[in-house]
Amino acid sequence: MFDNILGQDAAVLLARDIAASALAPSVLFRGPAASGKGTAALELARGLSCARGGEWNCACPDCARHRLLYHPDLLALGARSFSPEIAAAARVFSREYADTPARLFFIRAARKLLLRAGSALWEDDPGAKKIAPLVEALDADLNEVLAFHGAADSGGEEAAPPEDGWAEKIAGSILKNAWKLEAEGIPGQIPVAQIRRASFWCRMAPLSRRKVLLIENAERMQDGARNALLKILEEPPPTAVIVLCSAHPAALLPTVLSRLRPYYFARRDAAVEREVIRRVFRARTDPEGPARNGSLIFGYLERFLPVSGETLAPLAVLFAASLAARARRLLQAARNGAAPPALLAARAARMEEAARGAALPAVPATAEAVLRAIREGADNFEAPGVFERFLEAVLEAAGGAGAAEEDGAIRDIWSGVVNGAAVAVRTYNMAVPLILERMGTEFLQRVRALYGIG
Repeated sequence: MFDNILGQDAAVLLARDIAASALAPSVLFRGPAASGKGTAALELARGLSCARGGEWNCACPDCARHRLLYHPDLLALGARSFSPEIAAAARVFSREYADTPARLFFIRAARKLLLRAGSALWEDDPGAKKIAPLVEALDADLNEVLAFHGAADSGGEEAAPPEDGWAEKIAGSILKNAWKLEAEGIPGQIPVAQIRRASFWCRMAPLSRRKVLLIENAERMQDGARNALLKILEEPPPTAVIVLCSAHPAALLPTVLSRLRPYYFARRDAAVEREVIRRVFRARTDPEGPARNGSLIFGYLERFLPVSGETLAPLAVLFAASLAARARRLLQAARNGAAPPALLAARAARMEEAARGAALPAVPATAEAVLRAIREGADNFEAPGVFERFLEAVLEAAGGAGAAEEDGAIRDIWSGVVNGAAVAVRTYNMAVPLILERMGTEFLQRVRALYGIG
């Protein structure tokens, strides 16, 4: 059990607690993104269902269904970035569909997304009709892959693909619908209705030995959802285990944290991450490349996004530089033409220079032109997760390294503006153009307040 969780002591502790029948009814997997928390939760579900010890290659029906993420005793909710992994798996499947691990990787990547669209979470939900065509299309394509997978594993003659280019065609169809389902059907903040439905599901009898409810990015909950979760944690069902995954556990309610047994997942070193990329993502070449958020895995998956980090970084610099320049002009006008504060002027000058050196044909002259160039460069932020990564790049571009009190205050302004934008898109699904305009207005208002301009 947990053989596919590389470089994590938490996996050893989990296996020990399961063997000793000491696993708590509610647990918290805490640690940075790309540290294996979600994979460990899926393995936990498989191990708890298996009556034969939970070895990865166990041939029992429960393990077979869990490996494909089709087991009825597993329920997952919570937003995360699914499509880059699906895109990476689609490429592997397209070239290696005859290989069992390649098929399994692709099926699991798509199923991680589809688990969030299951009827147990969407029953009687008004939004179910909107996502139903996408779910049906994904299910139909995956059923073809599953049929081929089963035939290939059994050695049947029907395992030959139906036609030339079949793997590429079906992989492309699944990826296209996955992008759309993630963008349109997976709420950024976990709604209270899904927590209530999940609570009802937990109290129903399992089909095997134990049920597992997985809540990823558990800190992203509506207020009502937090209180609804607390109710089930106070009286956990005896046949269910509830697993919360979070990179920011401090954002959870203290009353929720007090009812969870924590397991700590550390940031894995570069050598282990490279091994994960080779073994799990089946990279053929040595997975060298830039890290993102401190993770080579994130950097690797960015290669499969429609808008890369290399594209977003200069756009973020342009956005931050534009606002810094506007703030400088505003303060200069408020001082009747006198020079603005030296630190703000120096920061604006540095950022304008960075913008001129960025991979853009020219720095637009007006605020409207800046926003238009950013939207066009980022394909209007249509792909899921692109705007969140843009916000991260803005914070990095605007953060600076100064230690002066004034510089720290400006960094705090940027942090507040970016965090507010993240809430606006995740919680309220506000349109990105409106968020960008609001970020500019809020930044200038906070600068005015900092320098006492009425």
